[in-house]
Amino acid sequence: MANPSIQSGVLVTLEDLHPSSSFLRQGASLRVTGKLQEYTVETAIAIICHGNASLKIDTQHLRDLSFRIGSIYQFIGELLIQPDNESILQARVARNVDGIDLNLYQHSIQLLRQFQADHMKNAAT
Repeated sequence: MANPSIQSGVLVTLEDLHPSSSFLRQGASLRVTGKLQEYTVETAIAIICHGNASLKIDTQHLRDLSFRIGSIYQFIGELLIQPDNESILQARVARNVDGIDLNLYQHSIQLLRQFQADHMKNAAT
């Protein structure tokens, strides 16, 4: 029997999800944050953006969350890459994070990655 464990969502910025990114792979468990640009109730598809990057989010499995255009949301879910190479995050968790400074949040992700890389380098020596 397969192990049905749920992976934690790797912290990524929307800008990290470019075509040559190691984060952009089928089934990757990701945590993304962005401003809600568009939401369609009929399809349960949301689009979040930050800077020049955007990502479609499938929200069909989310309950008790109302979406407001212009608000900032954080989603955790699995990345699905469509046959046309379009990416969509199948969200399993979401929360409104209005009030977060997205630029500062992205900077903290960069600092965390730098710390982890330095820690791994020091552990190897």
